[in-house]
Amino acid sequence: MLNKLLSLFFALTIVSTLTAHASGPLDLGYSVAIKNVTPEKMHYAKSVGISCIETSLAEFIDKQNLSFLSSDKEIVESLKAAKLAADEAGIKIWSIHMPFSNKIDLSLADEIARKKVVALHKKVIEFCTILQPEIILFHPSYFLGRNERELRKSQLIKSAKELNKVVKKQGFTMVIENMLGTDLLTADAKREYPLCRDVSETKEIMSKLPESIGSAIDFNHIKNPQELILAMGSRLKTVHVADGDAIKERHYFPCSGEGLNDWNAILLALDKVRYKGPFLYESHIKDVKDLKSCYDTLYKDFKENH
Repeated sequence: MLNKLLSLFFALTIVSTLTAHASGPLDLGYSVAIKNVTPEKMHYAKSVGISCIETSLAEFIDKQNLSFLSSDKEIVESLKAAKLAADEAGIKIWSIHMPFSNKIDLSLADEIARKKVVALHKKVIEFCTILQPEIILFHPSYFLGRNERELRKSQLIKSAKELNKVVKKQGFTMVIENMLGTDLLTADAKREYPLCRDVSETKEIMSKLPESIGSAIDFNHIKNPQELILAMGSRLKTVHVADGDAIKERHYFPCSGEGLNDWNAILLALDKVRYKGPFLYESHIKDVKDLKSCYDTLYKDFKENH
């Protein structure tokens, strides 16, 4: 009897191992401006296979003066209307993309300016409680001045730790997105590319942050995004799906025939790290209905090759 039980145990272990990375297709989402989170658009998105969205409060914010363009009451009413529209359509507000600009930068060297940025983000997070997202997504920095990278890393880490406490208190998950920058310096050599510009730097920064802060990977920002997916592993919490060349912000639609991404390698990497978030597009699209057909094509090709 014991031998039979042991044989059954080992058989199940083998099956489990063989199927560990045989996950099914992911939920689909896309990035949409808050003004477009309307009953009509959400019902249409749901009807063509979309289950979640990412949005932002960018339209309410003056990015240069770090102020709000609308009153608290107006913002609350707009967000409540958006939440109702999404809920009634059966669409989950998955993530909020936090505001960013040259002045809305978590890594600013000037301490007074950095604290103002953190304060702005805290106010935005308060508004986010209306939308009840899973994920709050931050850029690590804007472009940097020359030779200040180490200081800017330490400033980012300081800001991220402070904001993570606020995000966690609301029951959300904070994530940091990787940024564009194959080279260190921009073409004019006057600035450096933002933080988290490659696999090595992203790993370094993430290693200095609490484990509760996850990774967001933008497939348009890096050559061979599958390498960063594997490096982040279980810390990967959300993605931005687009094709590109890692030189400029292209945001090509994956099925447009443009861009350099190896989608089989990307889907395999997502499978290996057991990514459970949505396949969330941040791409130039003509019609939301194209998102599902594109993913179905990519996924079918992946399954046929693996």
